[in-house]
Amino acid sequence: MSHALLSSWQKILRQRGQDRAVIEAASGQWVNFCELDARATAWLAAHVADPAALRGRAVVFAVPNGIVWLEIFVALLKAGAVAVPLDAGEPPAAQRRMAELLRAGFWDGGKIAGLAGARRQRDPAICLIKLTSGTTGRPRPLLFTAGQMLADAHQVTATMGIKPRDLNYALIPLGHSYGLGNLTVPLLALGVPLVCGASPLPHAIAADFALWRPTVFPGVPAMWRALAASDLALASLRLGLSAGAPLPPEVARDFAARFGRRLHNFYGSSETGGIAYDPNGQATLAGGVGQPLRGIKLKRLASSQLEVSSAAVFTHGNRRSRGKHGACIVADIIAVDERGALTILGRRGQTVKIAGRRVNLAEVAGRLRQISGVREVWVGVRAESDPMLGAVVATERTVAELRAAMHSDTGAWKIPKKWCVVSALPMTVRGKTDTRALQALIG
Repeated sequence: MSHALLSSWQKILRQRGQDRAVIEAASGQWVNFCELDARATAWLAAHVADPAALRGRAVVFAVPNGIVWLEIFVALLKAGAVAVPLDAGEPPAAQRRMAELLRAGFWDGGKIAGLAGARRQRDPAICLIKLTSGTTGRPRPLLFTAGQMLADAHQVTATMGIKPRDLNYALIPLGHSYGLGNLTVPLLALGVPLVCGASPLPHAIAADFALWRPTVFPGVPAMWRALAASDLALASLRLGLSAGAPLPPEVARDFAARFGRRLHNFYGSSETGGIAYDPNGQATLAGGVGQPLRGIKLKRLASSQLEVSSAAVFTHGNRRSRGKHGACIVADIIAVDERGALTILGRRGQTVKIAGRRVNLAEVAGRLRQISGVREVWVGVRAESDPMLGAVVATERTVAELRAAMHSDTGAWKIPKKWCVVSALPMTVRGKTDTRALQALIG
């Protein structure tokens, strides 16, 4: 129990051991900090014959948000293992394949399988592997130390003013990068309690708020869109965060009008943790993501790309590491104004060749977003022998109106040929834009 995150956890146990730590809204069950720690110890005793065998070895697990998820996570930390949390919806076969790919053990609900052949990490500070989808669609493992996880949580909570007296509302996955930095590590290292929501449906969210009175809600655009269109109340909400995908400004404005409280955009990546935050909600109303978190350093490169460095950026296998800090070039195209405020313009590496001409997909998407009545946009290439530009647009406007608006100032080769108009872009369970579903819409 030597690394920084466990040391912080021990301090929380001494200071707040009998305080309520985790609530499961669906059942009403709750545990205090000491009870959570005891459950983690009992989990190890019940399921691992030799906890020393876990030291330095990765363990894949997929469990829904709740007390059990946290007891497994704490148990792995206590044993010196490297946690690899997957989405709870991943089927067992997919979990096993991921474990084989990573040369990791696999929690099958009754035992940890495949541990004998698991790779052992030499650095005892490494405690977590995040998986990114990347541009290839093949998951890429990112190894993080306890110190980097702590740095991310401290940067997030210090910038946002989140304190142990707050109550976090947990609907996003606890094992996602967003959930780890905003929910899981603040609980373990700073003593910020959380309530695991019963359901992402608006009425269930409102019922949880009425009963448990959470104050901080890290959500995704789909959740805020549904709430903004409802007639429900969130009386205890102090801070509503939106991340994981771009929040349409119209949703931010509708929410502010409906609840009398602004949402706050939050931007980050798996490689870096949190990057930027809109402290007063003003930038969010216009589609911006705010300013860098405390401890974050940004550098504009000659290529117009943005490099992020901080104590939270991964360093293992990272060629851009500088001493104890890592640095990473983010995948998004980001504009930075004279005050340091950030706006995401699209993804880099989105230039394609169609009919002999180069087309930047982010540029086309940006032009579509300027059309009145357009809420969300995704632009891609229809997969055929003769590639065709396609767009999925969330709007009430017709395709003819969209085409006409673009024809006024856009080259014909930059105007999509395949269109799909929807009420909202499809999202994954993590609240990110579902690119597979979107690609299927354009063929």
